[in-house]
Amino acid sequence: MNRRQFLQLGAAGLAWSALGGYAAEFADQKKRVGLIGTGWYGKADLLRLIQVAPVEVVSLCDVDKRMLSDAADIVASRQLSKKKPRTYGDYREMLKEKDMDVVLIATPDHWHALPMIAAVESGADIYVQKPISVDIVEGQAMLAAARKNQRVVQVGTQRRSTPHLIEARDAIIKDGRLGKIGLVEIYCYYRMRASDNPPDTAPPDYLDYEMWTGPAPLRPYNRLVHPRGWRAFMEYGNGIVGDMCVHMLDMTRWMLDLGWPRSVSSAGGIQIDKKSKANIADTQSAVFDFGDLQVVWQHRSWGDPPDPKYPWGATFYGDKGTLKASVMGYDFIPRGEGKPVHKDVTYDFEQYPEDRTEKDLERHVAPAIRGHMKNLLACIADRSKPVADIEQGYISTTSCILANLSMKLGRSLTWDGPNNQIVGDQEASRLLRRPYRSPWVHPEPV
Repeated sequence: MNRRQFLQLGAAGLAWSALGGYAAEFADQKKRVGLIGTGWYGKADLLRLIQVAPVEVVSLCDVDKRMLSDAADIVASRQLSKKKPRTYGDYREMLKEKDMDVVLIATPDHWHALPMIAAVESGADIYVQKPISVDIVEGQAMLAAARKNQRVVQVGTQRRSTPHLIEARDAIIKDGRLGKIGLVEIYCYYRMRASDNPPDTAPPDYLDYEMWTGPAPLRPYNRLVHPRGWRAFMEYGNGIVGDMCVHMLDMTRWMLDLGWPRSVSSAGGIQIDKKSKANIADTQSAVFDFGDLQVVWQHRSWGDPPDPKYPWGATFYGDKGTLKASVMGYDFIPRGEGKPVHKDVTYDFEQYPEDRTEKDLERHVAPAIRGHMKNLLACIADRSKPVADIEQGYISTTSCILANLSMKLGRSLTWDGPNNQIVGDQEASRLLRRPYRSPWVHPEPV
């Protein structure tokens, strides 16, 4: 190695060090990356990917011009090349370039299916946020497109890559310290539902509201909807079950190696906050029946949590002990003799100091997102299925959608997983797909 090479490598090393240092196995993965949806979690996901590999972000897409411009500036300041990505207001124009190895999708839920399918058809591997879809046929079409085009697709159910939850699964559950598990309770008691009722207005001039709405019903614009407030409306997602239950149900399925539930039943509605413009349930329970195990969900966006330390999480009940698990840590409480175990979430501030100051970042989730991105890159390299493969995302998402359909219909639904259909209920089966607003066409599984 001559002096020039040494200095070049040294400069590169300093640049990598400034970003926290790339994992050695990804140091040569100079993937070209695009992001569709540059809001809160789009930036969180993309900037974690930049932290773990020397990717080049070449394209950003968003229907909000201000959000798009801000994201382009942030990306330019954080990636090694310091280049600003190309920017687009229409994902179809971005994908026409066909020069991206990886595409991240972090739009509102009603915009997951069409961009994801188009991106895999363009030849890209994918990171798509949860839930994968707003209806079940969308999810089927996404899974079929991924398999047909032989693309690696990671879903943003990053509990599967959360370090302390991996430890809880391996050291507590798989080690048999709970004994036989007879019940799992999953829950969310966050006050996360919009509670006010502002008037409808004209959309701001920097937002293409027609494109933002896309295949969803066209509601009058309201500031509650954008940015981030769209989760309070069923037109764009599946309520708190679709947003928060999907994480904990997916985590439980992963920890216990569960496949499809045999049946799903749910009840609830708007019980307390009837004045808000929000139309998602503020109170809901659901039972996911896996045969010899029931996973029971409950959410309330009002009142206090039963355990203030675990406002969102899962409790595994075994005949030898109990495990409480959340994004913030876990507690194992043995029955009888034995020592309790407590573990808090770990932060990587020394290695990734930018996590301390990044606006709106959920700092406790950053290590999990990095782990999820590392797993995606490793699976791209050897063309294997990632830990949150699209099929796992489809199972967890569909299960949550079935809960909402059960609540709507007022009866339990039996699901035939191998054949992807509701058993013996034609009315419910007609609800497996939502109507699409013209000119958008609902995708079909091919």
